[in-house]
Amino acid sequence: MQIIDAQVHIWGSGTPSSHHRQTSVYTADELLAEMKEAGVDGAVLHPPSWDLGSNEMADAAVTAHPSKFCTLGWFPVNDPAQRSRIDTWRQRPGMLGLRWSFTRPEQKDFPYDGTLDWLWPAAEKAGLPIASLAWRFLPQWRTVAEAHPNLKLIVDHLGLVWTAKGRDAFANLDELLALAKFPNVAIKATGAPSYSMQGYPFRDLHDGLQRIYDAFGPDRFFWGTDITRMPCSYRQCVTMFTEELPWLKGRDLERVMGQGVIDWLGWQRPAG
Repeated sequence: MQIIDAQVHIWGSGTPSSHHRQTSVYTADELLAEMKEAGVDGAVLHPPSWDLGSNEMADAAVTAHPSKFCTLGWFPVNDPAQRSRIDTWRQRPGMLGLRWSFTRPEQKDFPYDGTLDWLWPAAEKAGLPIASLAWRFLPQWRTVAEAHPNLKLIVDHLGLVWTAKGRDAFANLDELLALAKFPNVAIKATGAPSYSMQGYPFRDLHDGLQRIYDAFGPDRFFWGTDITRMPCSYRQCVTMFTEELPWLKGRDLERVMGQGVIDWLGWQRPAG
């Protein structure tokens, strides 16, 4: 079974958000060493916005390790002068889509104020999936999914309430599950341990995880970590899913742990 992490960051400058390791540099080589120890075969890079050169760093990582990495990148989505970049985005090494968190103060109104209206049809035309930390605007995500059925959308971090833990993190679960009816919406089951009020194997999350999995199925439910802010080891992030969820077995487990996100993004992953 190949194990592909659906979300990791590397960076070379800047100040990470407070949830992440407070280091100004975290390289592809450092990540690869952690992946090897945990038994992770590949990862989807998400260049962080705190490093303005993070797309280029991801390009270099993919060029050096094409079987290990692909990328969902970003650009200043509110700058009209940047919009044409979407037309040639896939020409960058391993660049398969787009990702914005929309959590920075200047971005928080983007899903509501029309800033993104141009983006949805442009990404749909270009065949570029878009991922986001969408828990604050799930109804808007539904509107976009319905209006643009050929645009693949990914809800980051299970769509859970970013600032909550335990049962409180699942406060908007009904809104999230309502998105499952749209075949162009998928879930990244990333960051799960960070929502728990317990230690490994984080059993206070298991029922909620199963409800989300049951709604979206193994082809639209992608394991991952966001490892630089996890409260446990990389290996425990893996085994939480591979060993501690009795309802996740066989082919379905293989889809969740890697093949699903590979297929969703269209990653032509070379042998390596």
